[in-house]
Amino acid sequence: MSYLGPLLFPLLALIAACSGIEPPSPKKDDGPVSIITGKSGGTKISEFFGNSQETVGMPVNALLWRAALDILSFVPIEDVDTFGGSIITDWHSLPSDTSQRIKIAVFIVGRELRSDAVSARVYVQNLINDLWVQSGRDEELERKLEDLILTRARELRSSMIEANVE
Repeated sequence: MSYLGPLLFPLLALIAACSGIEPPSPKKDDGPVSIITGKSGGTKISEFFGNSQETVGMPVNALLWRAALDILSFVPIEDVDTFGGSIITDWHSLPSDTSQRIKIAVFIVGRELRSDAVSARVYVQNLINDLWVQSGRDEELERKLEDLILTRARELRSSMIEANVE
């Protein structure tokens, strides 16, 4: 029995020392997680399908936002900031020309459905000697994207009005 004493004393000391340790506090819930980016925060999907043109929790025009997501659906999305009103795509090359790629940034900057409430930037890179080299911006494609987003937003508004009339 005398051989248990040296083993029990360190064990009792360890248990006594552990009793003063406080458990970690529970992790704070940051709210819903985006299914697109995996980041916390953002807007609930139900806010995109409301009957009003402007959603209370959304600081940008919901129709322009939905239209921009629709128009950019052909390119992988890299970052979405609902409250900042920005959508950034990943670099994308068309299968017909893999020596050039584009990155698109769309900014919804207003709560009204107006042409100055949407802004697009298209950055271009060319493949030269196995390196991607900046080639500036494609301003013509920027204007086309802005027009497409506005047209799609008007279509969404029109379909909402028609649905409310019926």
